[in-house]
Formats: sequence, C-alpha cells, structure tokens
Amino acid sequence: MRKWWVALFFLVFLSSLSWAGSKITLLGAGATFPYPLYSKWFDVYYKKTGIKVNYQAIGSGGGIRQLLARTVDFGASDAPMSDKELARAPAKILHIPTALGAVAIGFNIPGIKDLRLTPQVLVDIYLGKIRYWDHQDIARVNPQLKLPHLPIMVAYRSDGSGTTYVFTDYLCKISEEWCQKVGRGKAVRWPVGMGGKGNAGVAGLIRQIPGCIGYIEIAYAEQNHIPVAALQNKAGRFIKPTLKAISAAANVEIPDDTRCSITNTAAPDGYPISAFTWIIVYQEQAYKGRSYEKAKALANLLWWCIHEAQEMNESLLYGRLPEKVVSKAEKIVKSMAYKGKPLLP
Repeated sequence: MRKWWVALFFLVFLSSLSWAGSKITLLGAGATFPYPLYSKWFDVYYKKTGIKVNYQAIGSGGGIRQLLARTVDFGASDAPMSDKELARAPAKILHIPTALGAVAIGFNIPGIKDLRLTPQVLVDIYLGKIRYWDHQDIARVNPQLKLPHLPIMVAYRSDGSGTTYVFTDYLCKISEEWCQKVGRGKAVRWPVGMGGKGNAGVAGLIRQIPGCIGYIEIAYAEQNHIPVAALQNKAGRFIKPTLKAISAAANVEIPDDTRCSITNTAAPDGYPISAFTWIIVYQEQAYKGRSYEKAKALANLLWWCIHEAQEMNESLLYGRLPEKVVSKAEKIVKSMAYKGKPLLP
C-alpha cells in the first residue's frame, strides 16, 4: 500500500510539473528576417516542453522598442543595438546570436532568372541613377542576356527593419556617396522606390511588379520563387546567397558581446550581404514582477536555440552558428540572472 501511495504521489507531482510548464507563455517580437526559422523552432519547442513561445514579426525596430518598454520577454533584431540605444535601456541588455542569414537581391525581369550585379550598379539603382534594365552598366556584366527596356521599380522596407540596416550597412561600406546622401539604419529616407511592410511585403511587390528589384531575406525569396542576383563580392567574384557562401562570410573574428557586422566580407567565397540575427534580453530577469519560473524558462529556451535548434537551420536556408560563436553565446546566456543568481549552472 505504501509503495502505491508513493507511486501516486510522483504521478501527481509529474502531472503538476507538466501543467505548470504548459501555463508558461513567453512573448517575443521583432525581426521578420528569421521569422520562418523561429516559427519552426518555437513549434518544435512547444511540442517538446509544453512551453509556448508567442513571436510577433513586427520588424527589428519594433522588437527593440518593445524590449525597452519591457512589454515582451525578448526582442529580436538583425541589427545589433547601438551604444546609444543600449544607453537608453533601463538595465543591461544581452545579444544572443541565433543564426546566419543573407539579404538577397530579388528581381522580376520577365524571361530572366540569372542576373549579375556589381556593387556600384546596385548603389546606382537605389540612388535612382539607373532607371532601366537595359542600362549599359547592367548589360556590361550580363553580356549573355537580352535585357528589356523596362523601367526599374525599386522596393524597400517601409517599417523599421534590421534587414534594412544590414542592406544599408553594406551600401555604406561600398559607396561613400550612399553613406553621405542616405546612410545606414533600420529606417532611412530612400531616394526612389516603393515601400513594403516586412520581408513578406517586399517579396509581394517583387512578385507583382514586372521590373521590380528589392532586398529580402533569402528564405522569403525561396518561398516565393523569386530569382536572386549574383552579387560581386570584395574579391571580385559573383556570388549567390547559398548556405556555403553565407557561412564563408562569417569566417571572421567577432567580439565577445557578438555585436558586429560581417557585410562586405573579405572572404573570397563569401556572400557580401550576410549577417547574424540576434535575440535580445535583459541580463537581470527579476523585473516587473516576473517569476523565477518564467525567467528560467527563457534561459532554457535560449540555451536550446544555440544548441539543439541549430540542427534545423540549414533546411530552412539559414546558416548554423560557427563553433566559436556558439562558445561566445553560451557565456552570454549563462550570464543571465534572477536577483543576482545565475539561471543556468
């Protein structure tokens, strides 16, 4: 009889743990860039643990604003927060890299699926200097193509976006004129073109408008069957945003806090508009009445993201974190605390 009661006690105990786990919901908001990946991750994690992760893809700028306002458990951004942004935060914020991605240059030229672009041509298109697809500078690097005399419609992000930051960061590195006239940022004053909300919005414009060109995360290009340009890198090679080329771009040293840019990589086989994407959280998790259980659940989720979840990256066209980056991310996640005490061993 005593053994039966002990067994019953443990069954009730385990059931209560499962019930408690199912009651924890983590809220996140931010980048659309990794949304296809995070959707898969968080669905798998819910089935594995019973912990629900509600993620809203509202753009990196929105994710940072919500984290600063402490209305979400975590933000997500394709651009690391600047020193100025971090200084406005009520407490220390951590950046945890989760994946590598690429900003692809998608286009809609009827009858054409392969296109080469030089950095200068890309800049001149976005500055409004090159207005037709049969312009001599485009034709020069695409002698095999019969380019139509079709107006170029430039598409860009209308919302605050880490994808925009990565793209304009690249343009600033390759063009002093762009940097002086437009600059880099999550939102800029575009010289020409039409805005779309989120990566999905820009992808929609490219698909719908013949002659359109736009910058989108590579997964959105694949999902929408949008052809992407081979872009000339720093070594002079025309490179498409393949997983191999994205990983090659990340073969550089990064700082311990992982806040860095890898655009315009010097790697000979690297795709030039590659980038990390980050989940951002407060280091001290005891704030606004947050429970220890929720803080612990968040730390466990982030640990899973930089380890087991990485197995799903490549099937969804995101690069896995290099080992040296995982090592830095581990130290960052382990620094998370609740009332000064580490959440993970």
